[in-house]
Amino acid sequence: MPEQYPSGICTSLDRSIMTIAPLDSLDERIRRAIAEKRLLEIRYKRAVRLAEPHDYGVIEGTERLLIFQLHGPDSGKGAVGWRLLDVVKIETCVVTDQTFAGSRGQSHQQHYQWETLYARVT
Repeated sequence: MPEQYPSGICTSLDRSIMTIAPLDSLDERIRRAIAEKRLLEIRYKRAVRLAEPHDYGVIEGTERLLIFQLHGPDSGKGAVGWRLLDVVKIETCVVTDQTFAGSRGQSHQQHYQWETLYARVT
């Protein structure tokens, strides 16, 4: 089993070959997906969602991710639409090869007061 070190380096010994690769943190994956306009496959509250990540930052002291959900559970509002996720509750997050066009306009941005905004789709 690979051994993890505080520096973010993962090493594994496969017979006599050692591989060293940086580990992508959740923060790095979210920022990359926003910067490259890539869809995320997120497991949140035990459900898998396919989503466009739009805004990432802090609201009321909690790190949040604003997504436009393309596929996932119906929360009474329908399966498709805007969702504000608590980052700490994201169970898994995969950056997909699929891209999306970008911002869906300004309307969603006016509903939230971001204390700190780390990244936003343009």
